[in-house]
Amino acid sequence: MARTTSASRPAGTAPAPPRGRPRDAARDRALLDATLAVLAESGYSGLTTAAVAARAGVSTATLYRRWSSKEDLVVAAAATFTEDPQGPPDTGSLEGDLRVVLRDKAAAMTGEGGRLMRALIGEAARNTVLAQALTAAFLEPVHRRVAEVVRRAVERGEIPPAEDADLLGEVVVGPVMSRFILTPRPPEQVGAAAAQEAADRFLPFVLRAVGGGGGQPT
Repeated sequence: MARTTSASRPAGTAPAPPRGRPRDAARDRALLDATLAVLAESGYSGLTTAAVAARAGVSTATLYRRWSSKEDLVVAAAATFTEDPQGPPDTGSLEGDLRVVLRDKAAAMTGEGGRLMRALIGEAARNTVLAQALTAAFLEPVHRRVAEVVRRAVERGEIPPAEDADLLGEVVVGPVMSRFILTPRPPEQVGAAAAQEAADRFLPFVLRAVGGGGGQPT
């Protein structure tokens, strides 16, 4: 029997729907949540697809229909933490915008995102794919936020045009990430108020780094 092609299909006829049942978004979410839970408990080296499937209450065959490897699964889980869904802040001042950026990053690093980074940061040093996934989820979005914040501040005349603007994102959020990711105290043990206070203490230093003064650090 001849196969129907776009050329042979009668004009105005819609293509046949794809065969098979559509992906279940709730099941996808359950698998990604299970991945994050197993990572937090066992780290990347201890994570297995069987453990993730069991935690999600599905078969490994169900998991493999969605992701072909443990690495693919972890990359997908990391992508769920991509930050800055609402774009850069716009408080009307450089100081206000940077305060929002720092507080948001501190909040991210003391939540599930921080636990994910702790679980993967060692493996990412040896695995380019995981390193790229973490960069895309946790660094690139905030670097774009900082670049836009600084651009607006330059337009308002608050600061002169920045030199090495591509490095500003690292200058702004690097200390916050170091504080909550590399220090011995697990980030999930830091309360929201303490995280906000720590972010605010970095603000004067960050303001001076981007050319905005900032007074004396507290």
